Amino acid sequence: MTAGTARGSRRDHDDSGHDELTAVQAALAAEHAAVYGYGVVGGRIAGDRRTEAQAAYDGHRARRDALRRVVRDLGGAPQAAAAAYELPFPVPDAAAAARLAAELEDRLAAVYADLVRAGGAVRRREAAAALREAAVRSVRWRGGGVAFPGLVERAAEAAPAGSASAAAGAL
Repeated sequence: MTAGTARGSRRDHDDSGHDELTAVQAALAAEHAAVYGYGVVGGRIAGDRRTEAQAAYDGHRARRDALRRVVRDLGGAPQAAAAAYELPFPVPDAAAAARLAAELEDRLAAVYADLVRAGGAVRRREAAAALREAAVRSVRWRGGGVAFPGLVERAAEAAPAGSASAAAGAL
């Protein structure tokens, strides 16, 4: 069952609840992709940044697990992870792994920006915190950042994983 077909839930007749569930499912899908992507990063990153990659991996796993609970609380069935995801570019070395980590965080920021917009007060605070963490990690991986991470204008460069415009199974 997808986020759009959570029939029989207490949110069926509440469009704002449906939007929130859809945004939470998108964040869950993005976290699934990030966990997969950080597995790739961890396998390629240089030793001095491996601890940073492990911390991000652990953080995304924890957030993924929390989002599963939120989806259930909203009356939906949590979206399962794909068996594999298509990487946005080849990752043959540590430099490419750092670029991938920054890309993952940028895409997460965009998804969490959507959740900030769609969520209720509590969810909005949690999504804003997740957006901030993704933006900070992106800056650390890339060495620089953008003024307003997660804005729609950036989505033209690459659709966020888990968004309606992102291909299934793509990071």
